[in-house]
Amino acid sequence: CYRCRYGNRPVVSIFARDVNDELASLIKQIDGVVSKNEDKNMAAFVVLLSEDVDAAAPKLQQLAKDQEISSTPLTVYDSIAGPPQYKIAEDADVTVMMWVDSTVKVNSALAAGELNADKIKEIVGKTKEILN
Repeated sequence: CYRCRYGNRPVVSIFARDVNDELASLIKQIDGVVSKNEDKNMAAFVVLLSEDVDAAAPKLQQLAKDQEISSTPLTVYDSIAGPPQYKIAEDADVTVMMWVDSTVKVNSALAAGELNADKIKEIVGKTKEILN
């Protein structure tokens, strides 16, 4: 589990139910913030929630290749509901959580269509809340 692996580090987690251009842009920008903050041990991970892991995995592989994602692991979870311990909102298309020292500082649940350039900029800006 990434939450266990990353411990008290500043972490951005992204849970999504679909792969699209906006999600790709968000991941690319978060990956850039993680790369720039290696000295602060910042980490991130992305989980695609899907009932069909075999169909979902290639989408993430292509996204990683196209966006040149280098610092953020992209994974698939075999359930549209997501891992129970994260309590992903049922109506959220994308959920972004950020924490540091095991304390959640940001929890944004976005319905389909809410993730756009302005919202991505806002979310990326919130990474400051977890960087000490």
